[in-house]
Amino acid sequence: MATEAQDLQTEGEAGGNEVVQANGEISSGEGQRDQEQQQRQPTRLESFFSMLKSLILRALIIYFVSTFFRRSQPPMVTNNQKSPASPGLTMHAWNYFENGTIFDLHVWLSDDPFEVNFKQTSNLLWFQEDLVYGDWSSGPNGDGTYHHSVSLKTTTKLMNNGSIYLHAFVTKSGESPDPNSPNYPRNGLMGHHQRQLNKFKRVRVNRNYNLLASEKEKLAFELAQANLKDSIVSHWHPNLTVNVVVDQTNWSKGSVPPPLDEFVKFVESGKTYLPIVFLNDYWNLQRDYYPINETTPELPLHLSFQPLTSFKWQLYAVQQMKNKFAGNIFGELMASGNAEDAEEDQDSLKETLLETNIYLFGLTIAVSILHSIFEMLAFKNDIQFWNNRQSLEGLSVRSVFFGVLQSLIVLLYVLDSETNFMIRITCFFGLAIEIWKIHKVVDVNYNTDQKMLGIFPRISFKDKGSYSESVTKEYDNLAFKYLGWVCFPLLIGYFIYSLVYNEHKGWYSFVLNMLYGYLLTFGFIMMTPQLFINYKLKSVAHMPWRMMTYKFLNTFIDDIFAFVIKCLPCIDWRWQYRVDLKRVNEFGFSGEMAEEAAKKKLETSTNRVAIKDASKDDNKTAIDKKMD
Repeated sequence: MATEAQDLQTEGEAGGNEVVQANGEISSGEGQRDQEQQQRQPTRLESFFSMLKSLILRALIIYFVSTFFRRSQPPMVTNNQKSPASPGLTMHAWNYFENGTIFDLHVWLSDDPFEVNFKQTSNLLWFQEDLVYGDWSSGPNGDGTYHHSVSLKTTTKLMNNGSIYLHAFVTKSGESPDPNSPNYPRNGLMGHHQRQLNKFKRVRVNRNYNLLASEKEKLAFELAQANLKDSIVSHWHPNLTVNVVVDQTNWSKGSVPPPLDEFVKFVESGKTYLPIVFLNDYWNLQRDYYPINETTPELPLHLSFQPLTSFKWQLYAVQQMKNKFAGNIFGELMASGNAEDAEEDQDSLKETLLETNIYLFGLTIAVSILHSIFEMLAFKNDIQFWNNRQSLEGLSVRSVFFGVLQSLIVLLYVLDSETNFMIRITCFFGLAIEIWKIHKVVDVNYNTDQKMLGIFPRISFKDKGSYSESVTKEYDNLAFKYLGWVCFPLLIGYFIYSLVYNEHKGWYSFVLNMLYGYLLTFGFIMMTPQLFINYKLKSVAHMPWRMMTYKFLNTFIDDIFAFVIKCLPCIDWRWQYRVDLKRVNEFGFSGEMAEEAAKKKLETSTNRVAIKDASKDDNKTAIDKKMD
């Protein structure tokens, strides 16, 4: 899988998501993002886990929806039951191209998704003749793959968010897709598929600013922002693969399941189906797209032709169907209202397929499944522990309240940051469990006579007897007292640092970013109250060991496999690309030359020192002679 991905993936020019700054210029999104948000991005493993969960949920939704809307197969009719529409059994179609059929590939450019101007021969981008259907060993690399590169001139229409389409035709050898050509097939049968080359992506405006800026600077920023809006801009990716599906399946008209039905085209009353042409851009990463504007007078296009098996074609077709679902209510829900974010999340999986060894990738999938299982077991045992707990002796009640505050801050932060839907769900359930714990550690009283804001009943808390009557409460208060001496100065310092050096969308975003960053940096300190109580009681029998064990396993998996994924390729490169002093770099300079230059420099400096010492000795001798 990784090998095939590397064959299909070619290098594109860096683009990615752009950010429009206050001065109206377009620049790379990665270079202009807030440094603080970069530091707080989830690790690659965490992103992979959340993305994998999201993909599983999306796959289930697509499966159920496609099953619901799937057209039923035509009823089978026996020989005794004749029907005017179906005189016999279900008809099975044959592929118009048999194995060994010699065919030609015609790739045309058009600004119309349905028609091609064959009279304008400059629109013919690629003509590859004498290809063999089912041949996997031809081509320059002996794998059935051919490559072709062209350069397209950027038109004014394309710069103004116009669209451009690529039409791929597959005809038998010597035939032409042009209806006005004498070589046009008599029956008009040929494989054909078209695809829009450019892609519309949202250019986001960076509205972060320094909250301590002067009023004049704020006014200038607001005036600049007033003229800027999030806009949809046409983007370009230079790579596209033309696949011809090598398959002899006897499809039946009306029974091909979606999304395959839009590629299988039946002719001759359902007796034959045309060769399946599939335009594949699955391996085009979102970061490699760049905007089409005055700075791109020419657009490179690298085309590849490759035969494709039926199984892989179905996988790619399902991915394209998922991208279509990303535009409807399900996609908006899964992608948190932004389908582009969902596509960027998929890039994590694509990069893993491209860069990771297949065995390590399989191990990572198994570990991600274990990670999900341990996470669910940790939730389950945490609920069971607090639900069955009768005594609070030895447990930090204040830590429970702090856990509610911590979970609330994390949830508000992920909502403000518009993160993945699955991360939001996880944070929401975590907050719900922490709130549920409150009535397990304290007695909650609701006073309907005294209402807050005239609507909500006033809530009061009272310590349970097993907590207040034991020394646990004393140790808990003492631990938080000592903890406050450490945490509040750190919080004030981090508050000042974030306010002075970082940019934010506003005060609300600043408070959330500051608190979330503080929890990430110093959150481990909040475990000290329970550790302090354990130390004073000289016992850990009251701890929720099962839940802690599952969380420990999850933490262990995160740390170990994050190290493996990031560092294993580096270790492999360190072994492969050892220090070779004879290797010449791009400037024609080698390590041996550097050593020789260093030796000469050392010899020169040594000689200079020796000459200076000799001259000093001569001067001293001359002075001594004069004195004598």
